[in-house]
Amino acid sequence: MNTGARCQSSSWPGYCAAVWAFLFALPSFYWAAGGEAGSGTIAAEIDEVTGGQAWLVALTGVFKVAAGLLTLALVQPWGLRLPRGPLLATVWLVGVGFTLYGLLNFLDHLLMVSGLRETPEALGETAARWHLLFWDPWWLLGGALFSLATWRYQRRSRP
Repeated sequence: MNTGARCQSSSWPGYCAAVWAFLFALPSFYWAAGGEAGSGTIAAEIDEVTGGQAWLVALTGVFKVAAGLLTLALVQPWGLRLPRGPLLATVWLVGVGFTLYGLLNFLDHLLMVSGLRETPEALGETAARWHLLFWDPWWLLGGALFSLATWRYQRRSRP
């Protein structure tokens, strides 16, 4: 296998993580702009969760775009201009953070849906099921992609 093919085959997690993050940012920007479709999958009372502050929802979209750019830095030539150590530490932290967030929320929502823990009124039972079956696994997928992208980059770019 030539070096170019090996490099390409080890880059796919970085590209997938970036696509994951950019796709994940879209609903945040949509909801921040006042869109309502799908907001019931997040919470029964979305304004109660955000305090009616659309900029908070938009900020989550900005963070998701920034996370996607971080993973692109792992696989794009312009990323070589960034210091390797801080880049690795940051993307590892993001990947582990996404994984823990998804896992802990999955367990919490599982307790809610199974009736072992009361579902907060602002969240609602419908949104709790959406979190358990869609949003929490989505966070876990992101954590796995970010972690795999970072691990591949770390192996590929050893000094």
